[in-house]
Amino acid sequence: MDRVIAVENNLKPVKDFLAAQGCRIIAVDRVKDTEVDAVVLSGADQNIMGMQNIVTKAPVINASGLSPEEIWNEIQRRTMM
Repeated sequence: MDRVIAVENNLKPVKDFLAAQGCRIIAVDRVKDTEVDAVVLSGADQNIMGMQNIVTKAPVINASGLSPEEIWNEIQRRTMM
């Protein structure tokens, strides 16, 4: 089963890497409409970006300082499919 991952738009290298791993990538603003396995955010102030109201049971991963590979490892660890 492919993972559905919401990724912040400014994280293109992360989106590309996760897609290459077989993940389906959606925009963070679609989290409320789509069930996701994880959410990846840049670590910038989410209140400024209007994302403070995102509610999900999926793990939220702060991408700040992490490589795409490290983010993928964290997704695998926290979703354990």
